Amino acid sequence: MEQVSASLEVNNQSEGFARDLAAIEALNLPRAGAIPLNAARKPRLSLLDYDLPELTELVKELGFPAFRAKQIWGWLYQNFAVEYSEMSNVPKALLQKLAELAPLAPLEVVIEKVAGDGQTRKVLFRLADGAEIESVLMLYPDRATVCVSTQAGCAMGCTFCATGQLGLFRNLQAGEIVQQVLHFERYLSYIPDPSAMGHKRVSNLVFMGMGEPLANYVNLWKSIRRFHDPVGLNMGARKMTVSTVGLVPMIRRFAEEDLPVNLAISLHAANDTLRSSMLPVNNRFPVADLIQACRDYIDKSNRRVSFEYTLVEGQNDSPAAARELGRLLHGMLCHVNLIPMNPVPGSKQRGSTGEQVKAFQAELDQFGIPNSVRFEKGRDIQAACGQLKVEKDATELKRAAKVARDNSNNG
Repeated sequence: MEQVSASLEVNNQSEGFARDLAAIEALNLPRAGAIPLNAARKPRLSLLDYDLPELTELVKELGFPAFRAKQIWGWLYQNFAVEYSEMSNVPKALLQKLAELAPLAPLEVVIEKVAGDGQTRKVLFRLADGAEIESVLMLYPDRATVCVSTQAGCAMGCTFCATGQLGLFRNLQAGEIVQQVLHFERYLSYIPDPSAMGHKRVSNLVFMGMGEPLANYVNLWKSIRRFHDPVGLNMGARKMTVSTVGLVPMIRRFAEEDLPVNLAISLHAANDTLRSSMLPVNNRFPVADLIQACRDYIDKSNRRVSFEYTLVEGQNDSPAAARELGRLLHGMLCHVNLIPMNPVPGSKQRGSTGEQVKAFQAELDQFGIPNSVRFEKGRDIQAACGQLKVEKDATELKRAAKVARDNSNNG
């Protein structure tokens, strides 16, 4: 059974949609030696790649009544089952057939780290084909937020991002995006933990993990609809935020969607010279085009745009840079999140000092730009995007080099 076509997964169906998708795929330049994203083999479908209508059709094709699909759906999205054997009220014959066609394929936990205060949990998952992704659960008194990955690796190459060092392996399937959240739903629902602050369910999602979400537009929206669906996770659209480096055609598509999901833009510089040096995608979608797309998005949706601005010492954190940002965003319905850069393994770049952050913020205040400083949770466990994967890969390379040296010496 094939996945639902793109036109059914997004709200806009204009002729240019396929063209825009192809153009974005062309931007996904994978790491050396990898095949292009648009030619990559998709992994085998798992059960979580099916939406409820698709699952219902599959169950009927296998010779069972439609209500069995709703039972299975409940096991997935209310009980967070990871094995077919958990579905105790579903006929074994049906479960056996489903297991052959669409395995549940739960994500394999490779590394899990918990911050000292217990309120941030980061997991490195391995997918069925060996690709690895990261997800983070961040607990606050008023919310339980999961930071979700949408690609294995990333092709955007942002200089201050650990994932940018990895290159791109492939897009994630919708089910692989969904499974990251279900992993933490299961943890909060079933594992007693005083550090969970009383949370029993995930309440918020930020698509700010590994990868560029709008470069995986169809599977992104398929997962968003699953999270929002009353018979899925029943999460409010405004509880979800999608972050992008600024893929202008897809921002315009995003404005057409029928769910009011929040939009965040990774800006990080207010002029083309500096931004292109930090985010290579700016060479394709320069600042003026990006800001115009954001203004059009606000006019169309009447929703605020958040701008992410990572402060890198000596690069984009001067008072002059703040004034330039203030002039660029003046009068927009927006909010700026100022984020001192997290350390990236192998990089000499550093986050701005507290004094530099305050000086930058003071300049923005002069322009009336709403802003706040966001210090990343979980710094003690490499909770920022890609850090755990980069650390693991570096460790494995060192181990392999040592084995090679030992073998050489022994020979």
